[in-house]
Amino acid sequence: MNARKQAARKLFVLDTNVLMHDPTSLFRFEEHDLFVPMMTLEELDNNKKGMSEVARNARQASRMLDAILACCEARIDQGIPLDGPSSGLASGRLFLQTEPINGVLPASLPTAKADNQIIGVMLHLVDRQPKRPVILVSKDINMRIKARALGIDAQDYFNDKVLEDTDLLYSGTRELEAGFWEANGKDMESWKQDGRTRYRIRGPVAAELLVNEFLWQDGEPPFQAAVREKDGRAVVLETLKDYAHQKNAVWGIMARNREQNFALNLLMDPQIDFITLLGQAGTGKTLLTLAAGLAQTLEEKRYSEIIITRVTVPVGEDIGFLPGTEEEKMTPWMGALEDNLDVLNQPGAEGGEWGRAATRDLIRSRIKVKSLNFMRGRTFINKYLIIDEAQNLTPKQMKTLVTRAGPGTKVVCLGNIAQIDTPYLTEGSSGLTYVVDRFKGWPHSGHVTLLRGERSRLADHAAEVL
Repeated sequence: MNARKQAARKLFVLDTNVLMHDPTSLFRFEEHDLFVPMMTLEELDNNKKGMSEVARNARQASRMLDAILACCEARIDQGIPLDGPSSGLASGRLFLQTEPINGVLPASLPTAKADNQIIGVMLHLVDRQPKRPVILVSKDINMRIKARALGIDAQDYFNDKVLEDTDLLYSGTRELEAGFWEANGKDMESWKQDGRTRYRIRGPVAAELLVNEFLWQDGEPPFQAAVREKDGRAVVLETLKDYAHQKNAVWGIMARNREQNFALNLLMDPQIDFITLLGQAGTGKTLLTLAAGLAQTLEEKRYSEIIITRVTVPVGEDIGFLPGTEEEKMTPWMGALEDNLDVLNQPGAEGGEWGRAATRDLIRSRIKVKSLNFMRGRTFINKYLIIDEAQNLTPKQMKTLVTRAGPGTKVVCLGNIAQIDTPYLTEGSSGLTYVVDRFKGWPHSGHVTLLRGERSRLADHAAEVL
């Protein structure tokens, strides 16, 4: 029985990039055993210096390995139980390489390369334990291809993925079917509150709805509402403010489509503290967010200033060091901000050039551009914080940023998960996907996926055909 149980346990060999991506990966393999080759430890040591996220993770992984070794008197070659150090998350054993291993590699593979040495260790383990599944776990695609070419089982590290398929990602909106009111309208209550109509409905669909999810139904007139409260199988729906109408324009900007109207309802709602907006290029994410920020900072005085930050990952070759202060160094990354301010800073004709210049100066005095590198330890009070290009953040970086919010601060994350420039991040493991999934249904957060591009016919066509 014990031998069969041992055979069912897989042996996962960890590549360095897995530990540097997620130091807690040591506790993510449940009942299965782990093997850490000596070359993985050597590469951790080589990458521990510096202030980057990778260096911090390398140091954290080394500390966790040290803590596991310190709390156990068992011999390393027999495997260290992970049950205690992981607080019951993992029940397997951790094995470290305790002897020189010279796996027979093909002559074409240079043995000096770290990846090939780990593959050599894999070949040795497969020979020694033929009845047991031995699997390489690596985030390096080429290493996985090489391993499979040599007949070794290799996998990506999936534990950090929020979703396997981003098509399943919460969109924040739902179309109501034709028979919705007949199926869910029994014992429906309706009343007016704060100038909006509210409906309390019960029914089979009500159980699936989430707080702050937007519902719509085409017709004459079209129906648009948001879920405001949920209590078991009963939900309260509230009709929306129509930001497509000139009288409700936000800093001169009106919603051009249904999703933009949903987004403005979230952005202008003081009860919503955290907003995520997804959408391809030209859907109006930055413009709507800035317009709502200026209206609430300069007109309603709800926030003291707007803070904008983004990940500085270049699309092409890096152009090197940038001169100036923190704000001046961030200026080249903030082209999107400048473009949108040009659209927003168009006062009426009575102000003329002087009025326009004065408005521009006033706006710029209330907008601060900050670098992500100096965010740790800060607290933002009564600020409107915009995180642009949030798809390039890891879940850990996203947590660091969102936890900066103090009393009265609204955080807005913008991004397009189809445009990830950070190595090792995918649509499924991006920090933006992570927060959309984790925050859905919280009463003080909202999410909208913008679908229609409104930039120009050229940009829309390019997004479709290229």
